[in-house]
Amino acid sequence: MGERRHGILRYARALSGTAALALLCALGAFVVADREDRDPAPFQRVLDRQAAALRAGDERGFLDAVDPQAPRHRGAQRQVFHNLRRLPLSTWAYEVREVAAPQRGGGSGGSAGSGTAEGNAEGSAQGDTVTVEAVLRYRLADFDQVTTTATERFRFVRRDGGWRIADEASGSDSQLWEQGTMTVVRGAHSLVLGVGRDRAELRALADAADRAVPAVAGTWPDGWSRRTVLEAPASVRQMARLLGTPAADSGTYAGIAAVTTGEAGGASRAGGGRAPADRIVVNPSAYGLLSEEGRQVVLTHETTHVATRRQTTSATPLWLSEGIADWAGYRRSRLAPREAAPELARALAGRTADGGTAPALRALPADADFRFGNDPAGLARAYEGGWLACRMVAEEWGSEKLLALYARAGRAHGGGRPDADAALRSVLGVGKEEFTERWRAYTIRVLEP
Repeated sequence: MGERRHGILRYARALSGTAALALLCALGAFVVADREDRDPAPFQRVLDRQAAALRAGDERGFLDAVDPQAPRHRGAQRQVFHNLRRLPLSTWAYEVREVAAPQRGGGSGGSAGSGTAEGNAEGSAQGDTVTVEAVLRYRLADFDQVTTTATERFRFVRRDGGWRIADEASGSDSQLWEQGTMTVVRGAHSLVLGVGRDRAELRALADAADRAVPAVAGTWPDGWSRRTVLEAPASVRQMARLLGTPAADSGTYAGIAAVTTGEAGGASRAGGGRAPADRIVVNPSAYGLLSEEGRQVVLTHETTHVATRRQTTSATPLWLSEGIADWAGYRRSRLAPREAAPELARALAGRTADGGTAPALRALPADADFRFGNDPAGLARAYEGGWLACRMVAEEWGSEKLLALYARAGRAHGGGRPDADAALRSVLGVGKEEFTERWRAYTIRVLEP
């Protein structure tokens, strides 16, 4: 009996060793498979083929990268293909940056996906899914001096031994060509892209942009392409998406007629690198409420941001960058200062009876005063204050000194942090305190009835 028990135990140990070995082999195979599925090469090949198909005008090849069992995404990508073919693309390429751990057998189907029931159901029921992050690089011929980059996140699904794109994952940068049927209008100096806007409206935008470019080029002739790209979304919510703002916060832009992308994202203010390709994003509601002269002022203002982008860094105070853009915008305007700066004119009425200083004039506008989402009247006073500061410099020191001040301010501390006092002393020969006193007196003089 003891010998039999010993044999059973010996057999059990052998069996447990075999099971352990099998388990280790299975785990090893899983680790190898996981490592292989996180290899960027297969996904890079899919994106490379799709990019090549787009450049060649091959719709079938472009859609071949898309999961055939994801009809909603496939239909959206067909529209994207036709939208992109309307653009003068000289560069369109992807670089895979990160591959997330795969979800086996479809997993929950969610990865970092669209969050919609259709997005979760499509494509993920029959195969592994992987979320892939890539950098999109594109350039518009004749308009972009540098390549624009954007973050794209895809949900891939394994089909018939290969990978296909099943959906766009959350965290991707939003693009106008993804928002619906896109109309493209080309002007002499401009390219206007619109969704949900009629061609006549886009042509009017192009005409105004074409007037703004030579007006700005007269002051800033070098360092930019002398061309602008405008994006006209269908709604303020879609505008917010383009600018990377949650739809719930789209009210931030309710009173803003247009925004240059470098302003909103701040990437162009980082300094030390190449300036990005700017896009002027037009608010369909606020811009439409302006007079013809007001629209021209807005587009000249935004075009000035495009022209001065290479000189604009984190060291440039916003009262100067926004002020010089308004100075350019109003140079040809017939508006009197009180008409162009109504909120600041009203603020003067807040002075005390004994001649005390109005709160809005105690200091030059701070960067925080220009933040989108601020009180509309306060935001307007900040812009008006910056404009009058630059107008004063142009009148009392000359426009060349204003341009020199702008360039000098952007170079402070290697473009890393502002030092307005040093820039003012270097170019105008006055410190920030004296400059502020002169600005305050000038503002009162030109705005008082």
